[in-house]
Amino acid sequence: MARIVTISGSPSPSSRTKAVVEYIKNLPAAKDWQADSIDVRELPPEDLVHARFDSPAVQNTVRLLKQAEGVIIATPVYKASYAGLLKAYLDLLPQDVLSGKVVWPIAVGGTLAHLLVIDYALKPVLYALGAQHVLSGVYIEDRWIRRHQEKILLESEAEERIRALLERFVRNLTRSNQRR
Repeated sequence: MARIVTISGSPSPSSRTKAVVEYIKNLPAAKDWQADSIDVRELPPEDLVHARFDSPAVQNTVRLLKQAEGVIIATPVYKASYAGLLKAYLDLLPQDVLSGKVVWPIAVGGTLAHLLVIDYALKPVLYALGAQHVLSGVYIEDRWIRRHQEKILLESEAEERIRALLERFVRNLTRSNQRR
């Protein structure tokens, strides 16, 4: 059983970004995971703003990340970059916390004009945190995500891309486990 951690970097309580993460965790391919979730908006704001590296809440997330084999990190796109809340959190993590992990970045934005935010903004930070195996990210326009009666619905294009990358994520987790 693979141990993964999902990170939702959205400051919004009704986040489409978090909805995508929950959607992925409920797909059949993810049922064999032991999945822990980090919702950055639920961390104490004063710990993030005052850069409290030793915060018990932040240290708990570091422990989860160190135990994980895979990490799914999702962010909304604001002003052509990933969320500032996520940046504040990532700045508190140890430099090698993603070493040896399979990392899958996901971004949700309002327009395809921000498609490259994963490659040019988020991936460099993930590499700075020790990630060596960062998968191709998936960018999803927020209009492709809907909620209907407590259920997350994705447009077919987004759903196909997520399912294809999920298969790749699972294959890479399996390979990573076999090397250990």
